[in-house]
Amino acid sequence: MLKGKNKSDKMMMGKGPTGFVFFWAWVGALVYFVQVAQDDFWNVILALLKSIVWPAYVVHAVLKLLHI
Repeated sequence: MLKGKNKSDKMMMGKGPTGFVFFWAWVGALVYFVQVAQDDFWNVILALLKSIVWPAYVVHAVLKLLHI
């Protein structure tokens, strides 16, 4: 066992680039939906929620196009 290392210390590798892409896709969706929203507080909150769930709509549309 290595000195100074606990059993709880783990190294996570291989998910960085994917997470980075998904994060920027979410930021892009957020910017788009906030720009489309009107100047009302609740419309901005709705835009935030839409930006969180938009991948589900994309997957649904793709599956519908593929007739699955």
